[in-house]
Amino acid sequence: MNYTLIKDCIDLLQEFETEVRSNPDLYPGNIQGFKTWISAQGNMGSNSLEEPYWEGKENGRTPESAISTLLVHLNRYAKTYSKSAILDSEFSTQEDFIYLINLKAFGEMTKMALIKKNIHDKPVGMLIIARLLRQGLIEQTESEIDKRSKLIRITERGLSILEKQMEKIRQATNIVAGNLNYNEKMELIRILNKLDRFHYPIFSRNIHSDQLINTVYEEYILKD
Repeated sequence: MNYTLIKDCIDLLQEFETEVRSNPDLYPGNIQGFKTWISAQGNMGSNSLEEPYWEGKENGRTPESAISTLLVHLNRYAKTYSKSAILDSEFSTQEDFIYLINLKAFGEMTKMALIKKNIHDKPVGMLIIARLLRQGLIEQTESEIDKRSKLIRITERGLSILEKQMEKIRQATNIVAGNLNYNEKMELIRILNKLDRFHYPIFSRNIHSDQLINTVYEEYILKD
């Protein structure tokens, strides 16, 4: 029996379980999740020496600049597909159905919890909630824990309207992932989750715009 191989497998399992504990949404804690994680590790190793090209690289443009621009572009592409998915529906914007999807998936929550889950400023989020309330797609009730808070939940009408558009919404979602293969999708999720975990605590602090950049540079260490 090859005990060295067994030990190597156990060490890999320990690494996998550590990563799953710190990030349970990325890999399921089963054999399929372990296989996906193993594949992702191999891809990371094979790609690490291949530095990609980005527009303006030859003129000294930084990778950070390229990343920021590409994320903006991808957001705009996604909005274009979402706009097509809700044509001839009762939804005004993609935010309308995203709010409903969150309420369907996670259940009732306070207005501010719903707004923060969607990474919106309070004024923007309140406008969306007000619009959904007027349309009868959501309803609000008093919280039994805190009478000052209102809980928002999706209505039967909201569920019905959402379900009517879900096929097109799923198609739009699939298009956004484009021509990525499965392993590339898993790696992209890992990277985007890492960025999200960095930015969300900063966003949640509601730092004023005139202090935001300086505060982040002073309080957060940006390392590779």
